[in-house]
Amino acid sequence: MLLRLALYGWDCSMSLVYRPARADDLAAADAMVVASINDLTVRHGFGPMAAPSPPNFQLFSLKDDPDGLWVAEDDRDIAGFAWSWVCGDIWFLAQLFVDPGRQGHGIGNALLEQTMEHARKSGAARRALITFTFNRVSQGLYMRHGLFPKTPIYVLSAARERVIKALPQPSLHAVEIDGSAATMEKLAEIDARALGVSREKHHRYLRTDSSTTGVLLLAGSEAVGYGYISASGHIGPLAVTRPDFLRDAFATALRLAADRSAENVSAFLPGTCDKALGLAVDRGMRITFPMLLMASPGYGNWTQYLPRNPGFM
Repeated sequence: MLLRLALYGWDCSMSLVYRPARADDLAAADAMVVASINDLTVRHGFGPMAAPSPPNFQLFSLKDDPDGLWVAEDDRDIAGFAWSWVCGDIWFLAQLFVDPGRQGHGIGNALLEQTMEHARKSGAARRALITFTFNRVSQGLYMRHGLFPKTPIYVLSAARERVIKALPQPSLHAVEIDGSAATMEKLAEIDARALGVSREKHHRYLRTDSSTTGVLLLAGSEAVGYGYISASGHIGPLAVTRPDFLRDAFATALRLAADRSAENVSAFLPGTCDKALGLAVDRGMRITFPMLLMASPGYGNWTQYLPRNPGFM
């Protein structure tokens, strides 16, 4: 499907094509997204926060469900990019960004309409996204489409040496995740209890990431959660079967992250996860960036889940 819109009032000679994304669009789309994020964070006093990276998860999502990725193209330049994915009955808007020089001309609205059509086609009953707390324009746009603020999500970080001081020995036992059917079944059960759906395909994707280690978290012989730790010291996603396991699960992940050689340890912590937040602050972690979970009514009470990042959830 191709949609052509003339942007009258800006440049009458210029027209945009809205089309499904292709694999060879994704590197250029990522560069545009990075430029848009940094333009926003610099204007709000946070400095540049994003850096280009291989679009591996975007490519995975494109192969899994090509209806979820759209570009706005202007004479072969990427003017905007929208990307959503679906797991079970959850639709998640991973990215919606417009080139900084082309903002304010309806491109974001048009791309959001395409992603909302993806949500409608999927039949997903619940919809969610993670955005910047200070991005008022986008929040208003999302609210007009039925997605409302649910809980703040704080990016916390600290030097590895500071985190590891006086960190208690973990009460949960960590076993590296393998690709066996039994392990995938356990992960699906944990996700179902933490999020309401299985994310088996995303666990299989994470197993292809050589810079990330995933572990099952055991209380005795019972699998009560899982966590992923990146080589950079970042924790997430992390999920548990009950809210009272979250602090111990996060403590175990902190120990695993601090045992690595990365300079810093970081995590995304929802404001609903007070015990994990308290542990993070006690270990010297400080808020570096504020974000916001927005979702359809009835969804988003994350007390058993720590997201990986705003695109993966």
